[in-house]
Amino acid sequence: MSYHFYTGEILLIDKPIGWSSFQTVNKIKHGIKNHPSFMHDGIKIKPKIGHAGTLDPLATGLLIICTGKKTKEINNFMGLTKEYTGTFFIGATTPCFDLEKPIDQTYPTEHITNELILEKVKTFIGIQEQVPPIFSAVQINGKRAYALARAGEEVELKPRQIEVFEFETTNIQLPIISFRIICSKGTYIRSIARDFGLALNSGAHLTSLRRTKIGNFNVKTAVGPEEFVKQFQK
Repeated sequence: MSYHFYTGEILLIDKPIGWSSFQTVNKIKHGIKNHPSFMHDGIKIKPKIGHAGTLDPLATGLLIICTGKKTKEINNFMGLTKEYTGTFFIGATTPCFDLEKPIDQTYPTEHITNELILEKVKTFIGIQEQVPPIFSAVQINGKRAYALARAGEEVELKPRQIEVFEFETTNIQLPIISFRIICSKGTYIRSIARDFGLALNSGAHLTSLRRTKIGNFNVKTAVGPEEFVKQFQK
């Protein structure tokens, strides 16, 4: 396949678990830095590259990476709707709302039925106010919330307006609930896990997450970062 990274490419990358979005971009950047499209009149041009929407290290799935002049379109991609699949664990919470930190509190689940779960799922569809996790990249006075939280400082985040277009359970085997969700830019699925636990008069945290779509882009056509850069190795 012929690439023109300097002119600009839109790359669909399937981010592996444990990788940060930054690490994924760096892997691609290092892999393509010697590509002929970065040579003009015998002068090597530094690769310009960026991603259109962060995925947490424990999440997998679609990451749109833009190169060259296509980096100007990043904001357009960030504004697209996102589709995710994943699992919630019902009956326990963690400080970061996912598996990055250990369980800090447990809650009763005996009262939770499939009917109650399906009823509460419906209440999450539509426009709503959502408070981001304190362990997030949201900026507070120029500093990332997660940096303040990890330093032991008290973090208070204001709610943000988001929209959930579709939300469904794909399997219920308590304490695990599998789900699929389509939502707007800025939605934290970890926060949905927290709020869903509260709606059930219990607690919950996110145990797996995969981004499957961004707008019309599908992870089915994406490749892993290591697989992508292999084609440029000699």
